[in-house]
Amino acid sequence: MLRFLTAGESHGPTLVAILDGMPAGVSIDADQIQREMRRRQLGYGRGPRMQFEADTVELLSGIRRGKTLGSPIALLIKNKDASIDRLPVVTQPRPGHADLTGAIKYGHRDIRNVLERASARETTARVAVGALCKQLLSPLEIELASHVVALGRIRAKPVQATVTLLRRQADPTPLRCLDPAATKRMVRLIDAAMKAGDTLGGVFEVVAEGVPPGLGSYVHYDRRLDAILGHAILSIHAVKAVEVGDGVLGASLPGSKVQDEIFYSKAKGFFRSQNRSGGFEGGMTTGQPIVVRGFLKPLSTLRKPLRSVEINTKRPVVATVERSDVTTVPAAGVIGEAMIAFELSRAVLEKFGGDSLRELRRNYDGYLRQVKRF
Repeated sequence: MLRFLTAGESHGPTLVAILDGMPAGVSIDADQIQREMRRRQLGYGRGPRMQFEADTVELLSGIRRGKTLGSPIALLIKNKDASIDRLPVVTQPRPGHADLTGAIKYGHRDIRNVLERASARETTARVAVGALCKQLLSPLEIELASHVVALGRIRAKPVQATVTLLRRQADPTPLRCLDPAATKRMVRLIDAAMKAGDTLGGVFEVVAEGVPPGLGSYVHYDRRLDAILGHAILSIHAVKAVEVGDGVLGASLPGSKVQDEIFYSKAKGFFRSQNRSGGFEGGMTTGQPIVVRGFLKPLSTLRKPLRSVEINTKRPVVATVERSDVTTVPAAGVIGEAMIAFELSRAVLEKFGGDSLRELRRNYDGYLRQVKRF
């Protein structure tokens, strides 16, 4: 079973992750991990911390001479801003953040004990884990990419995005968006929000290609892979909704306009001309590209803070102001890739098993031959 845990606080000395269950023999490119870490830091509207944190990943165990050993992989990311013990007590909770509920739940009178772990900086460790999982999926020809499809009230033109297109045309742009005209309007909107001391949400889309049919299952609620991916995306900070394929649009259309019709040819086998389902039917992958969107609310930390209540005196105050971004939608897409890469890796290992990549490939290739002969 593939699983991971993260540990660490936003301004603590380090962030730590342990990834357990990775098969032996997977080639690991440390430079590729570092590129993923850098992608998370980019995007117009990010705060100053992204400029000085290096987010360098140290691989402490589970890898020797560039290949996984089958034992747990330990990852370490040092924080340059490791000032947690010098930071002031916080008693003025931010609306929309974990501050107040976390303090009530754990009995803290210093909200910093909550916000340091609840911070989205924790996702730095998740991206490192996802970078390892991508290197497990790549030999199976499963690839992922993401892009921004909306920021605030501005939506990009709809496009059938492919992994190749996204890597070539979305990643180099300021907001990882395929629509240049929309990008310009988004940048102006971010500038206006920054001037007003406000924040912006939006929508990112993750695309996964090369996924075989039959991952996940219809037999139990907790084995439906689309539901598992929904859980993974909702676990990302500020994400409040998830869409698979044309799920939202489909709710307003008749069934004849929503279902993906089935065809067959000797060359292709079974195929569909559309992918409105986002790569899922009955909780299982169909073999088409997986398309999942995450919807982020605006960030909770505002430079012009909202009204709140001081937790000790119960007097009206304004919320605490912490260093923050104006928007993190482009970064959230990278985090979404990491989470989906992890869950797809787990689904692959659940179905095909294998303590080594060689064993996994044998089982995987045999299944693909079976699918082709069906």
